[in-house]
Amino acid sequence: MARIIDVIDHVNVADDELAYREPQQGSGDWRMGSQVIVGESQAAVFVRGGEALDVLGPGRHTLSTANLPILSSLIGLATSGRTPFTADLYFVNMKDMPQVGWGTNPPIVLETPGRGLGVVLLITHGVIDISVSDPMRFVKQYAVGKPITRLSDIRDRIQTMLLGEISELLLMSGAQSVPDANRVLSQLEGAMLARLNDKFEALGLRIKAFEAKNFTAKEDVSLDELRNYISLETWERVQRLNIAQKAAENPGMGGALAGAGVGLGVGQQIGAALNPEAAELQRRLTEQQLLMQQMMLNQMQGGAQAAQTPQPAQTAQNPQTREEIQALIDQLDAKLAAGELSEPVYLRLVEKWQKRLEELG
Repeated sequence: MARIIDVIDHVNVADDELAYREPQQGSGDWRMGSQVIVGESQAAVFVRGGEALDVLGPGRHTLSTANLPILSSLIGLATSGRTPFTADLYFVNMKDMPQVGWGTNPPIVLETPGRGLGVVLLITHGVIDISVSDPMRFVKQYAVGKPITRLSDIRDRIQTMLLGEISELLLMSGAQSVPDANRVLSQLEGAMLARLNDKFEALGLRIKAFEAKNFTAKEDVSLDELRNYISLETWERVQRLNIAQKAAENPGMGGALAGAGVGLGVGQQIGAALNPEAAELQRRLTEQQLLMQQMMLNQMQGGAQAAQTPQPAQTAQNPQTREEIQALIDQLDAKLAAGELSEPVYLRLVEKWQKRLEELG
């Protein structure tokens, strides 16, 4: 005959432990009159047939029909009122789990209509204090059938839910920039934290405290990653810019494009487009630089014509072939997309080089 459990407790609780089953190997044999000792920061949940039935709070409990009403009614039907009976007992750790790390992996997508590429990839990290708020619900969701449940077993689930809820709150707030997103983030310690907890309560969990660093825009975005977040039209434009970059890296064309005031770092331009606020100052500086370089180029061309002598060093820096001019226009497209050029300057420069293309036939 199996040994009947007369007295049971669980005192050696690990720091990352959420639920612990007694006996560890599976269902134990109990009787009415057995004693369960529940620690001050614990709850004990009886499970039979995979179903969580009754919960005991802190204290020393002598099992009876009074404190196990649901289980006693089931075993009464199953054993005609005779004991012993079999069941699992789960000790649930109700202590706060402080400083649980989280981060934006993958990044949170924030739409920025009419700015840059139309999206910003937000990244941040922080910590939360989390605890079990409803032991019965938590056992049903995560612990049944497992000898022990640790924080690491549900960390990915917590991260996914947290990022999903933050993304939804950002969408509902109407945020369209990194500063807007940070204002929403700062409110998560107040009323929004209660809203965030609505979903976690369904799992028997509660976030007690929430901390996060300010959002920043991810800049080192690969083309493959970017494809997941932008429209097909924008993706095709980025592809054209990437082709233009490779063409510009050709030694025969690099000097011409650089002389026209167009940089070759399309990858950096895409990063700037994903962070419009940080790119604004750079845009103004680049615009002024382009205008000055264009004025210098015009002066050099005028001087060459007046002297009636060839200036190979200068003309080599002025796009001559259709391929060089088209690559230059593609680079101007990149500057506009990245917010480094104002639309009037962009239109003026493009108009000039389009006319040059038409002259070449």
